[in-house]
Amino acid sequence: MLKIAFDSIYILPVPPNHRFPMSKYELIPGQLLHEGLITAENLFGPKIVKEEAILATHDQGYWHQLRDLTLSPKEQRRIGFELSDRLIQRERTIAQGTIDGCSYAFEYGVAFNAAGGTHHAGTNWGEGFCMLNDQSIAANYLLNNNLSSSVLIIDLDVHQGNGTAQIFEHEPRVFTFSMHGANNFPYRKERSDLDIALPDGTADDEYLDILKNTLPKLIAQQKPQFIFYLSGVDVLKTDKLGKIHLTKKGCKERDRFVFEQCIENHIPVQVSMGGGYSPEIKDIIEAHCNTYRLAAEMYF
Repeated sequence: MLKIAFDSIYILPVPPNHRFPMSKYELIPGQLLHEGLITAENLFGPKIVKEEAILATHDQGYWHQLRDLTLSPKEQRRIGFELSDRLIQRERTIAQGTIDGCSYAFEYGVAFNAAGGTHHAGTNWGEGFCMLNDQSIAANYLLNNNLSSSVLIIDLDVHQGNGTAQIFEHEPRVFTFSMHGANNFPYRKERSDLDIALPDGTADDEYLDILKNTLPKLIAQQKPQFIFYLSGVDVLKTDKLGKIHLTKKGCKERDRFVFEQCIENHIPVQVSMGGGYSPEIKDIIEAHCNTYRLAAEMYF
């Protein structure tokens, strides 16, 4: 069964003219329900993640300032949101949704978080709308509970997963792979285990050739027992923050190839949605929904 973490807490009021389309977290499940691809049974509502799991990834001082809403105005500007109890509860719910998704991925092969992909949060900082790094928290949960001994994080958002790279800089059991725009946020990059920085305007054929020449070798070398996939759709040509020129067809083929590799190698995968900032919300929703449609077609 295709399982998707979704909770109403994911949806927050958005300031007028805010560039981050929070509404997609409501529209994606709504579209899948409308199509009949899923029913309410496919959706699960996570609780909030325990502090113990947060502190296995994030520094105590940073977490306590986040929890107590005492980050400085400068630190809050770096995040992009004004802190609130509801916002922190949202981040904790997203993180638990990714942990829960791992259990469903072990059972069904694949599972989704309708939000997540908060890959800019490092051990002691938040930025770029990211405060708690959901896939890093979940990866450490797997390692610390002996549920996996080797993890591969595939980050295909247009922005480098700098927080994820920093968190696992000295953790040999987690291999971080980020394929992203070279001339894009964050402008100060961290070092992933493998970074592929793409020039502006990279289109379908070149992008897919690079991915297809890289990922199978990487899986063969690392032999991961679990994969986290960050499937941002800000790689679309229509994206106002992206600079990479994938079509929706190319983005769908990207997802298909990642799933093919997971299936062929019998590796469970948890998927978090990541970014998407096209001016037309329909382009964002269609590209994200394609990821779910493929999973339903290929796994079930």
